[in-house]
Amino acid sequence: MHSVQRLRQRLFKALAVILSLFVLGEVNYPQLMPQSQVALFAMLGLVLVFLKYPLHSKLQAGIFGQGLDLILVVCAVACFGYIVVQTEPMFQRFWIESQPLGNRAGVEQYIDYSIGLLGLVLVLEATRRAIGLTLPLLSIVFLLYAGLGQSMPGWLFHRGYSWERIVSQTFLHSQGVFGIALKVMFTYVFLFVLFGTLLEKTGATRYIINLARRLFRSSAGGPAKVAVISSGMMGSLSGSAVANTATTGTFTIPMMRSAGFQPTTAAGIEAAASSGGALVPPIMGAGAYMMLEIVSPPVTYLQIIKAALIPAILYYGALLLIVHFRAKLVGATAEMPSGQLDEKPSAAQGLVFCAGFCVLILFLVLGYTPFRAVTWGLIVVFAVSAFSRHTRIGIREICDAMAKAAHGGVSLIAAASCVGLILGVVLLTGIGTKLPGLLVPLAQNNLILALLLLMVSTIVLGMGLPSSVCYLLMATLVGSILTDLGLVPLAAHLFIFYFGMMSMVTPPVALAAYTAGAIANANIMRTGVAAFRFALVGFALPYAFVLRPELLTLSSDGGTAGVWSIVGSLGMTALGIVPLAASVAGYLLAPLSLWMRLIFLVSGMGFILLRSAIWLHLPALIIVLAIGFLNWRSRVSVDEKRQNGESGS
Repeated sequence: MHSVQRLRQRLFKALAVILSLFVLGEVNYPQLMPQSQVALFAMLGLVLVFLKYPLHSKLQAGIFGQGLDLILVVCAVACFGYIVVQTEPMFQRFWIESQPLGNRAGVEQYIDYSIGLLGLVLVLEATRRAIGLTLPLLSIVFLLYAGLGQSMPGWLFHRGYSWERIVSQTFLHSQGVFGIALKVMFTYVFLFVLFGTLLEKTGATRYIINLARRLFRSSAGGPAKVAVISSGMMGSLSGSAVANTATTGTFTIPMMRSAGFQPTTAAGIEAAASSGGALVPPIMGAGAYMMLEIVSPPVTYLQIIKAALIPAILYYGALLLIVHFRAKLVGATAEMPSGQLDEKPSAAQGLVFCAGFCVLILFLVLGYTPFRAVTWGLIVVFAVSAFSRHTRIGIREICDAMAKAAHGGVSLIAAASCVGLILGVVLLTGIGTKLPGLLVPLAQNNLILALLLLMVSTIVLGMGLPSSVCYLLMATLVGSILTDLGLVPLAAHLFIFYFGMMSMVTPPVALAAYTAGAIANANIMRTGVAAFRFALVGFALPYAFVLRPELLTLSSDGGTAGVWSIVGSLGMTALGIVPLAASVAGYLLAPLSLWMRLIFLVSGMGFILLRSAIWLHLPALIIVLAIGFLNWRSRVSVDEKRQNGESGS
């Protein structure tokens, strides 16, 4: 059996290299029809899923499990390969089917439907293996809804569709599995995952981590601040809160524990920092690229990352403040634990990192498409890395980077395929146009209540799903609502995207927090609560920039905001972050009592959420300053008593 496992690993690596080379070549120099492109992409992705994830952990080494995996691999090649070679003939048949009845001839055949049905089963099973049961079960619910719509009550009612029509919509044509979700993964996301793994192979990402360590080595709670910065940078590359937590948490959590943080606190900080990574420009995981396809009226990639910049700075600024105050409260050491500070960061590694990012941004500014920009970024990283022994990589390292990109990307390929199934049902049944009829009247009476409902539904849907997948589902279901609410479209889409990320630290299903808790050997539920508390500003910011779009550098009509309006909104929000961070940490200049923390919490939220209420802001500012003064006096009093005690002794 060991020989079989080795064979699977070698096959996985070989197919991973083929997948990476195929994506690189096909997005830049397309040779296939669009549906054939994504079908071949999905075929390779699902084969890799069946090679990587067993049917069940107990059956991983058994002959039954190995045999079943082989059967599924063959079925995936047959089903998706059929779509690759039959795309044009099926397109012609689909066009004929759309003509008046007398003009139809040679419509889809029984073999097409059989292949499509088997393909749907493969997608559901691959997704179950890759990310769990949540998304496949949700997909099955949507499939049942498509078939049983005539039995549904009220606004859920529709005429119902045959299984042939459902299979045709969701698998055989480009509105379902091979629709926008998989196209985004193919066109944008996989190359950025590859970009991140190649940077890691050159040591460029290690340079950022080491630099952060040296930057905060003499700062209170330095290890925790390193965790915040490094997790933010790494999360921007990967876009996955869970993967980011698992990767960076393995060394940041022990560092924080050694510096004096409790296991639950260390795990909560890491989870909150990792969950915000996809909010950080310029890469932002997969969300920015999905917005390119979904937001209406269309926006450019530069507009998206420009809008996301200030909220990302505010989120991580608040998290650094919370960490600083918490370190003061618990007396965490400033110095890095012995052996945790690496050698001096290599200038060559820093050069590779800067060259890759600068080229990426330059080509985006020049108007190149994101996939072309990241392709040039990959070329520059490889070229610049060759000039130093600290960064030089060979063919073997490149193949390892491609294999690692596949390890990180195949679960997203499976999830995107499964989401496409749901989106196909949404388009077929028209449920996406019926939902606005329920929420828009409510929003006309109470915008905040409508936003709260969107927040709750996004968080619930995001439990157990990758955040980018959650965003895509919500944007499809409620996309038309966002325009009817009178909100700036990009602000509304970022609102959904933020809460998709925040679901990773929202109990009871806070996947990033649970991953961090497992690394720290901390209580899972307590870690979830801690992560939720540390990420609290992430729950306030979406309301702030929806109600105050100047935080996104946008005016209320969607244009570019004026400089002074941006400065004013930024200043007001930043003013609220200080008392909010102090309230979460329980410390400002000295420990805060419960009533002080509550007042700081309410005041901080008021500064962040209330748009233009000077009659509330001014009294709140006076109260915050008064409590700050009392807190300072209590610290002075404690210091004087300590000094008197020392002099008396």
